Amino acid sequence: MILSDIICLRGENIKMGKFTNGKFKEIIIGKPFPSSWDLHERLDKVRALAVFASDPISSNAYATEAIMSVLIVLGSAALPITLPLGLAVAGLVFLVVFSYIQTILHYPGGGGAYIVAKDNLGRTASLFAAAALLTDYILTVSVSVSAGVRAVTSAFPEVFPLRIEIALLAIMLITWVNLRGVRESGTVFAIPTYAFVVGVWMVLMLGLARTFGWFGAAPLIVETHKVAPTTSLAGFAYVWLLLRAFSGGCTALTGIEAISDGVQAFKPPEAKNAAKTMLAMGLIAMSLFIGITYLATHLHLVPEEAESILSQLARQITGGNWLYYWVQFFTAAILFLAANTGYQDFPRLSYFLAQDNFLPRWMRNRGDRLVFSGGILVLAAVSSLMVIVFQANEIAMLPLYALGVMLGFTLSQSGMFRLMGRIARLKPGESERTHVTEIHYERSARWKRLLAGIGATITFIVFLILTSTKFLEGAWIVALIIPLLVYMFHSISLHYERVARVLSVDGLTAHDLTPVADVVIVPIGDIHRGTLRALAYARRISRNVRAICIISSPEMKVRVMRRWKRFAPITRRMKLIPIEYDYRDILTPVVEYIEQVNNVEFPDQLTTVVIPAFLPIYKIGEVLHNQDAARLRTLLRPNKDIVIIEVPIHFDSKI
Repeated sequence: MILSDIICLRGENIKMGKFTNGKFKEIIIGKPFPSSWDLHERLDKVRALAVFASDPISSNAYATEAIMSVLIVLGSAALPITLPLGLAVAGLVFLVVFSYIQTILHYPGGGGAYIVAKDNLGRTASLFAAAALLTDYILTVSVSVSAGVRAVTSAFPEVFPLRIEIALLAIMLITWVNLRGVRESGTVFAIPTYAFVVGVWMVLMLGLARTFGWFGAAPLIVETHKVAPTTSLAGFAYVWLLLRAFSGGCTALTGIEAISDGVQAFKPPEAKNAAKTMLAMGLIAMSLFIGITYLATHLHLVPEEAESILSQLARQITGGNWLYYWVQFFTAAILFLAANTGYQDFPRLSYFLAQDNFLPRWMRNRGDRLVFSGGILVLAAVSSLMVIVFQANEIAMLPLYALGVMLGFTLSQSGMFRLMGRIARLKPGESERTHVTEIHYERSARWKRLLAGIGATITFIVFLILTSTKFLEGAWIVALIIPLLVYMFHSISLHYERVARVLSVDGLTAHDLTPVADVVIVPIGDIHRGTLRALAYARRISRNVRAICIISSPEMKVRVMRRWKRFAPITRRMKLIPIEYDYRDILTPVVEYIEQVNNVEFPDQLTTVVIPAFLPIYKIGEVLHNQDAARLRTLLRPNKDIVIIEVPIHFDSKI
């Protein structure tokens, strides 16, 4: 039978439904996409904004509250400071957005901070950027989902005891949608993202209209809820508290780098579409953030554990009408779906790391639906663990959240600062090749370099603030995990380097190859159709075939010898080696004999072991067999000079 016949038969079997696992997978995930569909699966700007910008847009649901939650220790009189701190955060956001637009235009292949740092700052800096971003993406999922659960429990307090179960269910659903493909996830997430933006904009416009008396709108009734200060601070302690509040508001920056990581997910021209989407994301996110911060301080809202600031804001402005529930519903939806930013970028960054041998190589493989399935599943597992450990409390995870973000921003902008310096040295018409990309003369390189330097300095200061102010609140976990991840990257790279040296053919001659011994050993428990098939196979590859059988009783020896002679046409010229053994662990003498042949009779040669193995089609059938073949493979695996060949014995009975 030729190869084409095999392929045709396999295709017929699939159509006939014989490959049940593939059929089930197709029902759950969808039909596989051919590689040629890659361009078709890419995202337009509308879908891309929903996929990549849901995290920074959704952070408006808790960024203002993160500032107020720190200031409240000084009492409600300190809450108006939220607005100037919020404006400072917004300015930093626009600075970072501009820097990442430059990253997109100069590194259209994607990879974001990792690629920028790799190209301009070196290997170690790039690995710290990658570790920081991977940590950020894991927390993006766990924080976003937990915040979504909080939005649900704010509207329906009775489901608060089920918050962990709801969060895990949300992660499971988002994982499933992402496994079905990028384009499909973009379509699913577009409606909640834009509905959230429109809903909050409507609340903000209504709130501003009622605040300033526009269009004859009824004025807002401002109720002042006084909260006494729990402490009195002055001097450095007061400044320290303001820095803590500012660092809390920097959660508004989370997810900004996502688009720069996934440039290749956009339709052509990839870089231009990604840059436009980045700009739109910054404008939308900051309009929401500034609006929420202004109205929250104007209405003298006070952060509460039972109800979020955004929920209080929408309830007071709308009076609890349909618009309030619209905002709450789509706030919960976008907070859940903001996790999709992590699902898009964690697998993509893992792909770049796997390409460079810093993560397992299987993480660079794409699944049936042209997504990096391995990275998606790893992310789902780790983020679920985070949700369980932190009891689906996003406020408890926020101190961990922004630390990695700021480290990534700092390294990315530092890399762009150096890149722009190289560009600034070029003369008109000149170009130069870096490790990753080709750079050309730019007239505006000097002021772009200045902005990158300012951005890197500010984000580094914020990183130091976050590390110092949030360290005891949990940031120490990220400060520990990031170096451990970098160590893991180095260890994996070292492993692959050793593998490459072992497999290298440089200077290899025929004398360097390990010779194959002219002996095949077939362990058997009895003489039946399966063992006879294995023996027949062994006879095709060697004239020295030895069948070893562990004899546990005289009756067994008589039966085996009788059946061996019965099938003499098959077993002739083979040697039956019965080993009488008075213990129950029959694999021990088998392994000892094989090692004796390999190490004594044929030292420094490859010994072949042919194992007959039962392979039931239905998984339930596996528990009905003692798995001796699998155990024998495990016991023989440490021997580097033993080749194991499995001869399958298939049967299709369910019981």
